[in-house]
Order: sequence, then C-alpha cells, then structure tokens
Amino acid sequence: MTDDSQLIIRMDDVRAVKMCSRGARAFFERHGLNWSEFLANGIAADKLVATGDPMALQVVEAARGRKQ
Repeated sequence: MTDDSQLIIRMDDVRAVKMCSRGARAFFERHGLNWSEFLANGIAADKLVATGDPMALQVVEAARGRKQ
C-alpha cells in the first residue's frame, strides 16, 4: 500500500500528464485547496486522492511512478 501522505505533488506532476495550470487552479478552487501554497510547496498526494476526482488521481498515479 502506498503512503500518499508522504508523496508531495508539484506543478511538474500536473504538467507531466499534460494538464494545464488554468484547469488545475480551477480544481483547487472547487475543492477549497490553497493554490498559492501548492505552487510554493506542493501538496500531499492523499489530499488529492481524497477528492476522488479522476484527473487528480491521474496526477497522483504519475507522481507515484516518478517516486519509484
């Protein structure tokens, strides 16, 4: 089992799956997540997983691959 609280998602992970910053920013707003904090420090993957959003899960999956 993966410990997603230790995996930090950054903007590079969003770009790696060909998603745009405009859409990512809108996603953060919809889910009450801090966009500026994300840009500065990233976000724990488990917070994105908790949204259940398929696109967020795609970003997390890509980041898991980066970690290995």
